[in-house]
Amino acid sequence: MTPEQKYQASNALDALPLGKQSSYVSEYDAGQLQSVPRHLNRDELGLTADALPFAGEDLWNMYELSWLNTKGKPMVAMGEVRVPVTSQNLIESKSFKLYLNSFNQSRFDSIDEVAAVLTHDLSLCAQGRVKVTLFELKAAPSQFGILPGDCIDGLDITVDNYQPVPDLLRHAIDISEAGKTQIVSETLHSHLLKSNCLVTGQPDWGSVMIRYQGPLIHRDILLRYIVSFRQHNEFHEQCVERIFMDIMQHCQPKELTVYARYTRRGGLDINPYRSNIAGKAANVRLQRQ
Repeated sequence: MTPEQKYQASNALDALPLGKQSSYVSEYDAGQLQSVPRHLNRDELGLTADALPFAGEDLWNMYELSWLNTKGKPMVAMGEVRVPVTSQNLIESKSFKLYLNSFNQSRFDSIDEVAAVLTHDLSLCAQGRVKVTLFELKAAPSQFGILPGDCIDGLDITVDNYQPVPDLLRHAIDISEAGKTQIVSETLHSHLLKSNCLVTGQPDWGSVMIRYQGPLIHRDILLRYIVSFRQHNEFHEQCVERIFMDIMQHCQPKELTVYARYTRRGGLDINPYRSNIAGKAANVRLQRQ
């Protein structure tokens, strides 16, 4: 590499966010994406864009993709991104993560619109035709396990709070005029749990299972409560204990188990399990893990 090429490469890399302190933008911002010209490395190897001796692609898997629908309800999906080797640029990894974070509090009409926006922005960044495929969690290809019970994510709710609102649970059970309630045993789960790391502010994504025996809990209220953690800063373990205690206080079940499965960070996932009955957590890896 000539001195001029080294200077150009140094300037290009200095502008990237990798290894630097970053703010995590939670509203859509395509400007978070940064590219690295492929020629910076290929020049040294004697490769030219019009005569590559190989074909191929850069394959990315997105495990932490979320946005809001038009009513403010969080949506989650998994995705696959394929960047052709013939694109002018590669996509810098940290900027890609920051860009995906910018979808968290942004509203879109549909999963198809999100896919179209991703395709446009990533193709523009890469200067090549990028293919994006998104999967709803129930349709995503998987060889993993699933949480037991009924998934409550399909409920049509309106969301106004993104900090924990335990008072929501005060109205989660019905008490008849005779002071009686319907007693049930059921298991529910949601993939819409999100909070932020207490130290770094980075998003923590998870699925949560709630198994209880006691007064029937209204599922729409429970889902709104789970979603209310979306901008809350707290450790994984503390969030699960907070959920457990809030449900116990306001819904008063006889038996309660709260089990959260969080997605990977640095190759590790944390899966807090809290229960007032005998037993232990089943270690079943979920799709997003």
